[in-house]
Amino acid sequence: MTAAASIVFTVATLLLAAYALNALALTFLYLLHRSEVHECVKLVYYPRVTVQLPIYNEAMVVERLLRAVTRLDWPRNRLQIQILDDSTDETSLIIQECVARYRAEGFDIQLLRREERSGYKAGALHMGLRHATGELIAIFDADFVPERNWLQRTVPYFLSRPRLGMLQTRWSHLNREHSLLTRAQAVALDGHFVVEQTARHRSGLLFIFNGTAGIWRRECIEEAGGWQSDTLCEDMDLSFRAQLAGWECLYLPEVVTPAEIPPQLAALKRQQFRWAKGTIQCLLKLGKQVASSHLPWYVRGMAFIHLSAYLVHPLLLLSLLATLPMSLSPLPPLVSPGIIGMFTASPLLMYAVGQIVLYRRRWLRHYASSPLLMLLGIGIALNNTRGVIEALFGTNNVFHRTPKFGLEGSKGKWQDNPYVLEVDIVTLGELALAFYALASVVAAWQNGYTQMIPSLLLYAAGFAYVGGLGLWEARLKQRRKTRPQLHALPAQYSGTAVPSEFAASYSVTATPEYAPPSSQIAGVEHNL
Repeated sequence: MTAAASIVFTVATLLLAAYALNALALTFLYLLHRSEVHECVKLVYYPRVTVQLPIYNEAMVVERLLRAVTRLDWPRNRLQIQILDDSTDETSLIIQECVARYRAEGFDIQLLRREERSGYKAGALHMGLRHATGELIAIFDADFVPERNWLQRTVPYFLSRPRLGMLQTRWSHLNREHSLLTRAQAVALDGHFVVEQTARHRSGLLFIFNGTAGIWRRECIEEAGGWQSDTLCEDMDLSFRAQLAGWECLYLPEVVTPAEIPPQLAALKRQQFRWAKGTIQCLLKLGKQVASSHLPWYVRGMAFIHLSAYLVHPLLLLSLLATLPMSLSPLPPLVSPGIIGMFTASPLLMYAVGQIVLYRRRWLRHYASSPLLMLLGIGIALNNTRGVIEALFGTNNVFHRTPKFGLEGSKGKWQDNPYVLEVDIVTLGELALAFYALASVVAAWQNGYTQMIPSLLLYAAGFAYVGGLGLWEARLKQRRKTRPQLHALPAQYSGTAVPSEFAASYSVTATPEYAPPSSQIAGVEHNL
């Protein structure tokens, strides 16, 4: 058993080292290509644009979204707004009152509802495309707030590049300063959007559409096979298929779109679970196509690392589980446990570069939450491993949305929100793994494997943090007995008519135009 544990530990740590080297490589590629710029022609005419807004139970943020979209600087006779509403609660009432108001103001705004939520977000986007009139399709999730000049800064690239199929913009954060949890997530997201996405795009590697805050050429969507719902990452699926079909994709880090970061750990875990499962589903679906493509070998290799990135989490679990029986063996480990430290340090270097680029002299203040991010990345491993296993076995392919809370800055409390999630059973597993890691520390100490203790303490702290925070959030939720509740619409409700019994249950008030403070819009263009 101890020999088997040693083999498992060796294989897992070597594979983790490969992913660590990938983070280093992307950081180097970013620094190598950082100064490149993309020429953009002047906007000489206004192509027709359809803005699609997929909505499912978003009562706290949908009005803010519609207010931002209707203020986009684009001729109204060249702009179509599609609300793809799958909601089962009072969100539909808010939408209908907003639609009536904006139609009276002269907007071409279309509300589309389905009798059933088949295909989830991909199904909604596919349905909307059939009714779309635009040659370009912009997509925003419910918690995003595009700036007024967003179309002015993105559409011109499509005019000068006939094979440009997709353009992705960078996310920034409306509620970065809400809590330690949101600050840690912001560091990770900045690393992805500043370093990873830029490095992949400017190095000629395959990169992904992030599901929102981007714009597609309709012809590209259709030629690449359209929106498909057989994975939970329909965005990654379509963007890979489009690039494999020969379409060009563009990433613009200088165009920023503010959005909300999940303030509740349970919401983050749900989001991460969906991304982990959907990414591995894309690996299983597209792996053969990537391997047989005519792309250079290094592009295919980096694509496989990208598609398989969430395998890191089961590898972390395997390396931990193998440590205790290996510590009881008189045989030394075949590889140095310091490789795990390398895996931890490499992403942190990439995140540091992201913060330096965005904040320059103030980067350390934002980067101070990186130790928490390190614990979070380890502690969420069990949750994400469940997603990977479900993807490998093809089970329970249900799209569970990430709830939106409508928070901005440091104001508001997520526990006052009607969309608060329950604590899941995985929390107990995370606490059990924290104790397992501590038991491994004792065994390693007693048997002279002191070089393994730092990484084991890191495991213990990560799982204890995530599991403990889950229990604390559950306690907060229980104490909020008076949280507002949203009415559910009848199951048979479809179309655009609102049942009379719900007519007065929600009122939409006119609010001033949303303009996020400059402190919430991370980064300066010339830094990128």
